[in-house]
Amino acid sequence: MLKFKDGFYADVRVETVFTTSIKYRDGALEESKNTTVKTAFLRVFDGDMWYYASTYKLGELQAELDKLYANATPNKDIAKNATVRRFESNKANIRKFADNCVKSKSLAEKGRLLTEKFPLLKSEHLKMFVAVYADKYSEIEFYSSLGADIKYDFQLCGVRFGASFADGDNNFTSSLSRSDDCLEKIAVGDKEVKEFIEEAEYFLMNAQPVTAGEYPVILSPETTGVFAHESFGHKSESDFMVGDETMRKEWAIGKKVGGDVLSIYDSGLEDGSGYRPFDDEGTSAKKTYLIKNGVLSGRLHSAATATDLNEELTGNARAISCDFEPIVRMTSTVIEAGSLTKEELFAGVKHGYFIKDYKHGSGMSTFTIAPNLAYEIVDGKIGKPVKIAVITGSVFETLNLIDGLSDKAEIISSAFGGCGKMEQFPLNVSFGGPYMRISKMSVQ
Repeated sequence: MLKFKDGFYADVRVETVFTTSIKYRDGALEESKNTTVKTAFLRVFDGDMWYYASTYKLGELQAELDKLYANATPNKDIAKNATVRRFESNKANIRKFADNCVKSKSLAEKGRLLTEKFPLLKSEHLKMFVAVYADKYSEIEFYSSLGADIKYDFQLCGVRFGASFADGDNNFTSSLSRSDDCLEKIAVGDKEVKEFIEEAEYFLMNAQPVTAGEYPVILSPETTGVFAHESFGHKSESDFMVGDETMRKEWAIGKKVGGDVLSIYDSGLEDGSGYRPFDDEGTSAKKTYLIKNGVLSGRLHSAATATDLNEELTGNARAISCDFEPIVRMTSTVIEAGSLTKEELFAGVKHGYFIKDYKHGSGMSTFTIAPNLAYEIVDGKIGKPVKIAVITGSVFETLNLIDGLSDKAEIISSAFGGCGKMEQFPLNVSFGGPYMRISKMSVQ
């Protein structure tokens, strides 16, 4: 039992993380291992400064905490501090994955999710493939001097098949992946693998370079999600606004930033890779609308940024591990569904492009998405495959050019990679949305 001293705010976060990594290249096993790591992150705040420590010696937590106290200055009024007053003192024990934990599954069982598909990974133009399985099971504990006592778990697993195709000097690389919170949900069917190979070969043999210009564009739910994450989610992380009056004015709450059809939210309550019932300051997860019916409605906070901007906590103080302090990060960032069917959405485009998936994306005031699979749209129908280097635009302009959303949204999880910010990468997040139509974008 930890002993917290009067005159300070303090909290301790403990994580036990189990992971699995399995990798095959062209059918040959390159890696198959489990690891378990236990770490802790400790903080003490005296009203003026934060004092941090990270340790793998979980039997010496009190000694580490006492060292931090020794460096800080006691403050009899610490309870009145504006930041300390915002901290929640939640008590919870949420074991969502204990009965279906990936720790209980063997390496052989996990590996079969890959190896059973190897006979299907063959074609005239397939030159190399990589098959990967990854999982993570975390048990998190959080204690604070305010009485917080939280325990919960997190689980994520995924499979990915990446393949390289070539026809002479013409090359194309694509991947098929699925991630979710248990093994039963990530099995890929034979039909999906065959369709993946067929589409990649068709794209290799038939895709032509696009004629650069401005066109209507429709994004798939996956690409809609990366647009929400890169072009707007990062802008909503409020630590970017601390001490920046220009940015505060640019992103003033209540400002009209998009059409009435557009609503974007962030929530740690969604199942998948963005699930986080409590953040790393012990704040309970909340559904925070960043944009509601085109109006800027909120932003993401830690206790410090909520204090600085005089706004409410959102449950978005997160760290990638106990080696780092929590900073403002996204969880699940989602564009809400609209009212159009997918067919109605496409019918509104006489000539434009459909972005099915992407290689990477980035952005703040201006964003770019590099498509992987993309197709021409002609008279509301998907046509020939095209090679597009990037689609790009101003965030503010593009938000106002969103003129249609399909009536079903998907949230995309990933057990591979994650979000990066400063030195903290990768962080488990998810994103998604419906099929989204943008009336004009720069296509190159």
